[in-house]
Amino acid sequence: MSLSHRASAITLSVTLALDARAKALADQGHDIINMSVGEPDFAAPKVVQDAACRRVQSGDVKYTPAAGMRSLRKAIGEHVGAIRGTAPYAIDEVTVCHSTKHALSGAVLSIVDPGDEVLLFLPAWVSYVEIVRIAGGVPVAVPSRADCGPDFSAIERAITSKTKAVLLNSPSNPTGYVWSADEVRRLAELCERKKLWILSDEIYRRLVYEGEPNLSPASLGPAIRARTIILDGASKSYAMTGYRIGFVAAPKEVAAGVERLHSHLTGAPNTISQDAYQAALVGSEPLEVAQMCAEFDRRRRWLIDALRGMGLAVPWPRGAFYAFPDVRAYLDERGTRGFCEDVLEQQDLALVPGTAFGVDTHVRLSYALSLDKIKLAAERLGKFLQAHPTRAAAASATR
Repeated sequence: MSLSHRASAITLSVTLALDARAKALADQGHDIINMSVGEPDFAAPKVVQDAACRRVQSGDVKYTPAAGMRSLRKAIGEHVGAIRGTAPYAIDEVTVCHSTKHALSGAVLSIVDPGDEVLLFLPAWVSYVEIVRIAGGVPVAVPSRADCGPDFSAIERAITSKTKAVLLNSPSNPTGYVWSADEVRRLAELCERKKLWILSDEIYRRLVYEGEPNLSPASLGPAIRARTIILDGASKSYAMTGYRIGFVAAPKEVAAGVERLHSHLTGAPNTISQDAYQAALVGSEPLEVAQMCAEFDRRRRWLIDALRGMGLAVPWPRGAFYAFPDVRAYLDERGTRGFCEDVLEQQDLALVPGTAFGVDTHVRLSYALSLDKIKLAAERLGKFLQAHPTRAAAASATR
């Protein structure tokens, strides 16, 4: 007996072993600080909780259409248009999904044929590579600038006759980099000229703390909107991770393709979560969202200052809730995975190695945990760095 080639070829996340070890240490009584989790440590807004409770208590928790409730699709279409500064998306241009990851999977399966290439801008979220591969596509890694912004010379060189799409994630996981309006325009012009799709993962769109807001390619006019597939959801902006609800907003042919796929693979999205998400979108933004963003910003500034105070170079993150310091001076032949293993074993601190994102020089720290815990985590990381001289210092000491 053997698994299919498709299942066998999937690479498990490099973070799974570290996560399992962190849990084992916690079970042994260790006080683990987990900075590896990309999950807001806030409750969903009250309006969301109330809507979910009302739906449960009504007793009317039945299947909805595979594309989601029409009322929610309408609310999403109007919300996307208002926030992105475009005309509203029609109901048939929106498909509700079980999460943004689910939306991305459906979109990739809908547009990518075997052999098609999809450009991924490194460092890139861990699941992008495998989702493209599952669809039969070829993920093409494109290195970014030192500040984690796009290198357009590298992007142009990576485009071939087989390129079908680019995958844009702004604000970025793992770097927090937010593409500037000029960078988004330049990418849009390139994709329009080369006739490429833009898969725009905008799950962190609301979490931009300074400077210009995140710009969706779909905002740049009808021509590029017709090439843009927006992927978004409730998890990050509304702290609704466990509700598992997201959407695709795209040309109706793509939205319909995602609907057809999901009608067979997963069926209707969670009815309770659909009601809860609709409550978050209709009317004014819940007050808790702005409060959460303000707290993330406070943590962000404190953490980046602390990391730089340790002598680490850190790209400035305008969005999301991650820091991505460069630790290459402290690495041995095991790379960032070995670094994270040692930090976990010696300081009870869980980080994510950059190799998970295709860049084996940095590590990711999530500041989606209390400032008190962030301060303790920084203290532990500082102790670890002090106990492990850089390779340059070690080499000097042996001369």
